[in-house]
Amino acid sequence: MVGRVLGIPVFVNASMLLLALLVTIVYGGYAQRQLGFAGVLAYAIGLGFVACLLGSVLLHELGHALTARRYGIGVRGITLELLGGYTEMDRDAPAPRVDALVSLAGPAVSLVLGAVAAAAAVVLPDRTVAGEIAFQLAASNVIVAIFNLLPGLPLDGGRALRAALWALIRDRNRATEVAAWAGRGIALATGCAVVALYRLNILTLFGLIFILLVALTLWQGAGQSIRLARITRRFPLVDLAALARPLVAVPSGTSIAEAQRRAGEAGPHPAGLAVADSSGRVVALVDGAAVAAVPAERRPWVTVDTVSRDVSRVPAMRVELTGEQVVRAVQAHPGAQYVVTSGEDVVGVLHVADLAELLEPRRAARRATAR
Repeated sequence: MVGRVLGIPVFVNASMLLLALLVTIVYGGYAQRQLGFAGVLAYAIGLGFVACLLGSVLLHELGHALTARRYGIGVRGITLELLGGYTEMDRDAPAPRVDALVSLAGPAVSLVLGAVAAAAAVVLPDRTVAGEIAFQLAASNVIVAIFNLLPGLPLDGGRALRAALWALIRDRNRATEVAAWAGRGIALATGCAVVALYRLNILTLFGLIFILLVALTLWQGAGQSIRLARITRRFPLVDLAALARPLVAVPSGTSIAEAQRRAGEAGPHPAGLAVADSSGRVVALVDGAAVAAVPAERRPWVTVDTVSRDVSRVPAMRVELTGEQVVRAVQAHPGAQYVVTSGEDVVGVLHVADLAELLEPRRAARRATAR
C-alpha cells in the first residue's frame, strides 16, 4: 500500500511501475527530440508526465469507488496496474442500475479530465512543457475512456453490458459470462489488429509489445470473470451440513493407532479425527499431516494429543451459512480446514479441497487426470 485517498487504500502493482518506467523513457526521448531539452531535464519532464498520468488513472478509479460508496457498497482498495487499475469492492452491486452507474463513473471522470486537459492545451502556448503535457493528458484520458467503454469484461463497458443483460435476463451470472466472452473477443481482435498495424509499419515494436500485453491482460481478466460466474452459480449447492466431514472424537490420551482404527470403523467415507474432553466436548482436531509424519510402528505408543491442534485455533463456520457466506469466510481467513459448528457444538470439519471440488468440478477433474 502506498497510501490512502479519502480513506481508501491505494496499491501499486509491479506492472504499473514497469509501465511508468517505459513511459518516462519514451516521453523523455520525445521531450529531447521535439522540445529540445537536455537529457536529465527531458527525463524529468517524462517523469512529471507519468505522475500526471497516474493521477488521472487514480481519479478514474475514484469515480468507481465513490459511486460505489454512494450506493452503500464498501471499497476495500484501489490497485494501479498495467491495464490502468481496478477498484476492489466488498460486495457486488445489488441491482443492474447500480452496477451500470458504478461501471460508467470511471470513464465519465476520464472524459471530464480529457476535456479539461484539452481546454488547457488550447490556451497554453505551443511547444512548451505545460502545453505538451496538457495535450498528451487530453489524448490519453480520451483514449482510456473510449477503450474502457468497449463492451467486454473486465473493461468498464463490459460491466455496463453485464448490467444491461442482467436487467434483461434476470441472471447476473449468465450476464457476466456473456460479457466476459465478449471481452475475450475484444482481446483477440485487439491482438490481431495490433499485429496487422505493426506489419504495415504503422506501429513501433514498443507499441506492439505494449498493446499485446494489454490484450493478454484483457484475455486473462475475462477468463477470471468466466470462472467467477461459474463458481457463483454453484453457491446454492453449498450445504455445510452435508459438505463437512463428520468427526470421530476419541478421549484424550488415545493412541494414534487406536484413533485410526475407530475412524475406519465409522464408515466408508473419510472422517476427521478429534480429541474430546471428559464431557465429550471436542477440544482439538487431529492434524493429518502430523499423523503421517509419525512412523507406523510408533503410532500405538504416541497419543493423539501430540498431533492435535486446539479447536480454538481453527477458523470456525456456522452450519447455517449460505454458499456465498462460506466463500467469503474462506477468502477472509484462508486455511486448509474449518470447524463447522451448530451453536456451541462442533458438528464436523470442512476441508477447503472439498469446497473447491464442489464449486469447480471441471478443474478438480483436470487435476485428478493430471495425477
